[in-house]
Amino acid sequence: QAQLVESGGGLVQPGGSLRLSCAAFGSILSIKLMNWYRQAPGKQRELVAGISSGGTTNYADSVKGRFTISRDDAKNTMYLQMNSLKPEDTAAYYCNIITSYDDTYWGQGTQVTVSS
Repeated sequence: QAQLVESGGGLVQPGGSLRLSCAAFGSILSIKLMNWYRQAPGKQRELVAGISSGGTTNYADSVKGRFTISRDDAKNTMYLQMNSLKPEDTAAYYCNIITSYDDTYWGQGTQVTVSS
């Protein structure tokens, strides 16, 4: 069974940057979509950014121009570069992979806290 492991979260001041990583361990065949979600306390999980197998990206309006999603297939890793962080970006961030067979994988989450 494949496993996704996130890293890179932490405490950062407003205006700062973080880069999240999501490494896939085990074989995941025919990846269709790779996504980053986040969930703040008391709120629903929301899609932050996604990247297709063809490299097409999409972003939530709240992070456009500040966050960048990317992938390194040779390393089985996806990234989320987060710049100009705001307190409202504070949340647990989860990576997600969906295959062409509609299999879905989730990471365990990494906490991002933006505070002075």
